[in-house]
Amino acid sequence: MQRAGERGRENVNVKGAVLGLIAAGPALAAAEPQIVKHVEVYREAGRFAGWPANHGAWSWGDEILVGFELGHFRSSDTGHAIDYEKPAEHVLARSRDGGETWSLERPPGLQPPAGERIAGVPTAGTGRELRDAPGGIDFTHPGFALTARMTDIHAGQSRFYYSLDRGASWEGPFRIPDFGQPGTAARTDYLVNGEHDLTLLLTVAKSDGREGRVICARSRDGGKSWTREAFVTPEPEGREYAIMPSSVRLDDGAILTAVRYRPFIDAYLSQDEGESWERLSRPAPKTGGNPPSLVKLHDGRLVLTYGYREPPFGIRAVLSADQGRSWSEPFVLRDDGGSWDLGYTRTAQRPDGKLVTVYYYNLGEDSERFIAGTIWDPGSPAD
Repeated sequence: MQRAGERGRENVNVKGAVLGLIAAGPALAAAEPQIVKHVEVYREAGRFAGWPANHGAWSWGDEILVGFELGHFRSSDTGHAIDYEKPAEHVLARSRDGGETWSLERPPGLQPPAGERIAGVPTAGTGRELRDAPGGIDFTHPGFALTARMTDIHAGQSRFYYSLDRGASWEGPFRIPDFGQPGTAARTDYLVNGEHDLTLLLTVAKSDGREGRVICARSRDGGKSWTREAFVTPEPEGREYAIMPSSVRLDDGAILTAVRYRPFIDAYLSQDEGESWERLSRPAPKTGGNPPSLVKLHDGRLVLTYGYREPPFGIRAVLSADQGRSWSEPFVLRDDGGSWDLGYTRTAQRPDGKLVTVYYYNLGEDSERFIAGTIWDPGSPAD
């Protein structure tokens, strides 16, 4: 059993992470996942660094870029440990050596418009005003990156920014329509289909104005206009939600997206470019409330990482060798978290096959929230 910290507080079957997907037998041996190391991406006493999944992560070989929110720490018994009275920034961290070392960046083009509050937190507010996108964006440009942002988790106005130079500079913010819904709460999840063709998956408000359910949208003119292709999920009842998708394109061209529900993560499949969806599987039956990060590996397997917000607090992963129809037992990347206020993973695969999973973390309820990463080997599939 490979566990970060070796705390031994819960019996998690790591051996099954790969072998549980196939019939056991001496001819079907597979290498198990292994943790290489944990790294610190950004950490500073008195600060709250959080929510990489909201902002996004991008990679170009060994160059990895991740976005996150940087605010001020304030201890809380009930909510996130961020000071809701002090302004926060939207920042980036970049690694050029496969996640081993990181540097902080503050591109001015990513800052929110003046006076804006995001999910209740005031922002530095030095950015440009929101406007309509002119279109013509080349989504296939080798330096392309897109980030989608929200103002409210329930029924706000969403926007997007894009870069053609690997995140050094950004254009935007550009308005994302509400698609006839009470509001939107977009985070970053998209698939490039062609030069001016991009599929965006995002959260919209439910009919009662609360968060939320997932829709699939598409632009075929370089971001100038968007169409709603379909709802991905049914509308949850009451205070339940289905939010924060993470999507990949499978080997056969179908789209698989993982969706955060309050206690678990479900996977949905579309075989017609997002025009209809069916629930496929439940990769993580228990999370304590955390979004997924779904990636397709070089060998064709799928890996889904997520924060685990129940004791033992930490970061976990599951693997699929059959295109998302079944999933392994959880592999524990680490379980030494000090409280539930962690997770929101994003994962990239390096050219050497190792994975870099980035997330926000804490080692105690009354200590800063920081951005950390785990470099790990997903093992190999069975022959």
